[in-house]
Amino acid sequence: MLKATTIVRRPAVRADRVADTVELDHGGRASPPESLTALGGLAFAVALPKAGTLEDGDALRLEDGRLIAVKASAEDLLEVRAENPARLMRLAWQLGGNHVEAEIGADVLHIPASPANAELVRGQGCLATPVARAFRPEKAAHDHSTCGHDHHDHDHGPGHEHGHEPAHDHHAHDHHAHEHGHSHEHGHDHDHHDHAHGHSHGHSHHGHEH
Repeated sequence: MLKATTIVRRPAVRADRVADTVELDHGGRASPPESLTALGGLAFAVALPKAGTLEDGDALRLEDGRLIAVKASAEDLLEVRAENPARLMRLAWQLGGNHVEAEIGADVLHIPASPANAELVRGQGCLATPVARAFRPEKAAHDHSTCGHDHHDHDHGPGHEHGHEPAHDHHAHDHHAHEHGHSHEHGHDHDHHDHAHGHSHGHSHHGHEH
């Protein structure tokens, strides 16, 4: 059986290489099954090198170079509206607190259809209408925190480090600064220690501390 080994993101998908299309709901796109059968009958195994969420319009590249387009399938959802934006915002906040995924529009929310979600909507004084459509919820908050962490790792600088907890790679340096127990101004002098050996008073003061 052919294997799909790579995710091709929507901007890079070439229409002339698309051999078939597979429809997946949100759960299937977030965690693709081990094997799939496309709409045209082409069966293939999913063997991605690492876990990755598929988005509507992406494609899976087969071993022979052909692409299988990914289309978001229709799901049973609740279309939620409110008489004013504040009420809808309060509902969105409560949905987040209950870990309910939501697709957020300008004046509408789409959430998975379930009795519990319908009751939550009614409790907030909003109106829920059953619909069948593709579900494209907002990305989870931990995805953004991960991006932020990667950015932190690649963007170290003196000012940046002092604004956050010390990184492990700079533990010894930061520990030395804490032993002095001085103000940020003194910490700044320490940053320029290599360039200012002539400041004998400050340097000898460090010696007495040790």
